[in-house]
Parts: sequence; C-alpha cells; structure tokens
Amino acid sequence: MSETPTPPAPAEPSAKVRALDRLVGTWQVSGGVEGTVRYEWASGKFFLLQHVELRQDGMDIRGLEVIGHLFNPFAGHEAPSEDVWSRFYDNQGNTLDYVYEIEGDTLTIWGGEKGSPAYMRGTFDADGTTMESEWVYPGGGGYKSVMTRVE
Repeated sequence: MSETPTPPAPAEPSAKVRALDRLVGTWQVSGGVEGTVRYEWASGKFFLLQHVELRQDGMDIRGLEVIGHLFNPFAGHEAPSEDVWSRFYDNQGNTLDYVYEIEGDTLTIWGGEKGSPAYMRGTFDADGTTMESEWVYPGGGGYKSVMTRVE
C-alpha cells in the first residue's frame, strides 16, 4: 500500500490572520448586546481565540470561537483556505461558521460564507480602542453595538 504524502502546513501565519492582532485583548460590549469578549492567540499565532460572555435578548451567551484558515490535508486540502474562517461554539448548543475580513479600519464578519446577507461591519476608531459596529440579518433584523477595549 503506497502512502500519499501529506501537504506541509504553512510555515507562518498569513497576513490576513496577523491583521486580526488588533482584536487581541478584552473588550466591553454595549448596545444591542452587553458583556465582554476576549481575544487571544493560540500557540503559534495561526489561530485567534475569542471567549464570549454576552447577554442578548434575555439570554446569557457563553462561547468560544476559533478563527483562522481552514487546512485539512486529510480532507484533500492542498493549501490553507483563501478566506479566514471561524467556528463559534456556545452554551446553547450552536455551532456557527463565519468568515473574517479586515481592510484598513473596517472589520467585516460574514455569517457563513463571504458575501452572506448576514454580516457584521465595524469600524475601529483612530487609536484602535473602540469599534462601532452593526449586525445585519436577512429580512431587516440586526442590532448596533460598541466594543471598548478594557485590557
């Protein structure tokens, strides 16, 4: 039985993942959702982790999100995905997929794949300590919020 060689993992994190470094820290969230989120790098800085403790519409939401490129040589991937994907797991039993995109001071998080009608678009202030954002849902729902860095 011959073995198919496994493609090598990337040698270093991509520029798209490294651009998310401005999220690292603890943020107070207010507006349509209240609470805190904390971003930290996983070892090697290939993945950004988001720890969520929020309250929205009377529900406490606790969760973990893992953000980075998809790359699974056992599933036939020959290279990391072009987009930066994430999977969010919460205490309600949800697993949600997103695509992160940052250009300049604007962060867009697409619900599902890039170009989805569900997305969040936020803009960092000049010193990077505040981000005003709006979640847009298909059919006209959504909410506005502000994240303020506290650590």
